[in-house]
Amino acid sequence: MRRDFEAPGRSPVFARQAAVATSHPLATSAALEVLQSGGNAVDAAIAAAAVQAVVEPQMTGIGGDCFAIVTKPDGHMTGFNGSGASPRALTPELLAERGVEELAPTSPHAVTVPGAIRAWETLLKAHGTRGFDKLFRRAIDYAENGFPVAPRVNRDWEKNVAKLAASPASAAAYLVDGEAPAVGSILKFPKLAETLRAIGSGGADAFYSGPVAEDIVKTLKELGGVMTLEDLGACHTTAVSPVMRDYRGHTIAELPPNGQGIIALVILGLLERFDLPNLDPLGPERLHLEMEAARIGYAVRDKFVTDPGYMDACHTSLIAEDYITQLSRLIRLDRRLVDLPATSLAPQTDTIYLTVVDKDGLAVSFINSIFNEFGSGILAKNSGVLLHNRGAVFHAKPGHANSIAGGKRPMHTIIPAFGLKDGLPWLSFGVMGGHYQACGHAHLVSNIVDYGMDVQMAIDMPRMFFDLKTHALEAEKMIPQRAIDGLESLGHVVRRAAAPIGGSQAIMIDRHQGLLIAGSDPRKDGHAAGY
Repeated sequence: MRRDFEAPGRSPVFARQAAVATSHPLATSAALEVLQSGGNAVDAAIAAAAVQAVVEPQMTGIGGDCFAIVTKPDGHMTGFNGSGASPRALTPELLAERGVEELAPTSPHAVTVPGAIRAWETLLKAHGTRGFDKLFRRAIDYAENGFPVAPRVNRDWEKNVAKLAASPASAAAYLVDGEAPAVGSILKFPKLAETLRAIGSGGADAFYSGPVAEDIVKTLKELGGVMTLEDLGACHTTAVSPVMRDYRGHTIAELPPNGQGIIALVILGLLERFDLPNLDPLGPERLHLEMEAARIGYAVRDKFVTDPGYMDACHTSLIAEDYITQLSRLIRLDRRLVDLPATSLAPQTDTIYLTVVDKDGLAVSFINSIFNEFGSGILAKNSGVLLHNRGAVFHAKPGHANSIAGGKRPMHTIIPAFGLKDGLPWLSFGVMGGHYQACGHAHLVSNIVDYGMDVQMAIDMPRMFFDLKTHALEAEKMIPQRAIDGLESLGHVVRRAAAPIGGSQAIMIDRHQGLLIAGSDPRKDGHAAGY
C-alpha cells in the first residue's frame, strides 16, 4: 500500500545512521542531541524519557514504571522489567479492616513503588555510555527554566482539572489560576528539577533513599498509605528473556508477565489461522476477526496474567500451538462470540513509548508510564514527584489472579515489543493506550505483515477496541460506516470512540538497503527524526 499524497497525513522518516521516534518533539530532539554527540541508543532513550517526564506529566514521570527491550545488531535481546511492587504491609486483610473494597485510582493504596529510575539506571549500567548527570541536562533545563505546553498535552490536561484540583499540592504545581495551562504557555517544575539534579549526581539511590524517598513516604502516610522507606529501598529491576512467537515468517518478541505482552502473541496466534491478507484492512470481516481474537486474548489475560510468582499457568503455555488452536475454535466468521467473561478494568491511554536505533545498530524499545492521566494525582510536593497508580489494577479481595498481596507486582498494561526477521532486527515498536496495547501490537504487526503498509501508514490506520466491561466495540471516526454496519450484522454493538485510541511509534530496520524507517503517531504530538 502507498500513501495518498492528496489526503492529509505524513510519510515515514528515512535515515541511514540513526533514528528516533517519540510522542513529543522536545524528547526526540533531546535523543538526537545525545546521538549526535556520541551517545548510543540507550543513552538517547533515557534522555528522551527524562524530558517526557517533564513535558508530558499527564503520561509519564519518574514516579512511574518502565519496561524495555534492548536488541543488539545480531538479534540478541535483553528485556528489563522495571515495575515496582506493592508495599509489604498492603494485603487484602488490611484493606478489609479499613473497609476498602476497591482500589480507587486516586487512593494512596493504588500507589506501588515507582520502578522507573531504578530501571533507567540498570539500563545505563548494562548498555549505556553516559550518566544521569549528562543525560538529564535537557530535562532539568525544561523543569527549571520552563517548557511550552504542546497541543495534545493541553488537551489531556483540560480533562483532568478536577482531578488535579482535588489535591492542593497537585493544583499548585499543575494548574494556572485553577485551569489547565494553555497551549504554548510556559510551565516550570522547580522541585522536580531539584530532584532530577539530585539523581543526576547521586544515581537512583538519591530517589529510593534520603529526602526524596522520605517525601514520598510522608505524602502517602498522611493520606493513609502504608508504603515505607524499606519498600522503596527494595526496588529492583529484573533482567528477563523476551517471549517469542512467529507470525507469518516474522518473530515477534514481548516481555513475559507481569506485563500483558504475552497476550499480543496470543492474539497474533489466533489471527494467523485466518486469511487476513485477502481481507479489506478496514472491512468488517478483518475487524471482526481482530476484535474476537482480542476479546479471547484479554479473557486469557484476566484469568492468568499477574506477577509470575503468583500465576496458575506457565506463561509459555499460553502461546503453545495446541492452546492457540483450542482458542481459535471459539471464533466464528458469521457471528460474534457471546459467552466471554467481562472484566472490571477500564481502558487507559496514559503512557509514553519511544524507540531509538543508533549508528551501530543497537536498538531500544522503551515504555514508561504513570498509568492513569496524571497517575494517582498525588504529588510529593517537596520533591515534585507525581506518583503513579499502577496498583489500581489489583483486586482488593483475594481469589483473583491479580489480587493484592504485599510485595507483589501488579499486572502491567505497558509493553515494549521487538520484531526479528531471519533472526535479525527488523522492527522496534510499541503502542500507548493502557489496556489497548496488546491489541494494538497485533493490529500494527498485521497492518505491516498482512497488508504491506509502511510503519507510518500502519500507525495511522484507524483503530478499534472493545469496552472491557460491556464488550461493545469502540471505533475511531475514520472507521467507515460500512464496516460498522457489517459488524453490527454479526451481532456486535458498535459506537464511535470518544477519543483517539492510544498512540504508537516504530522504527523498521531495512538491512538490504541500509535504511532506518521511522514512524510516529499523530494521535499524540508524535515526532520521528533521524540522520
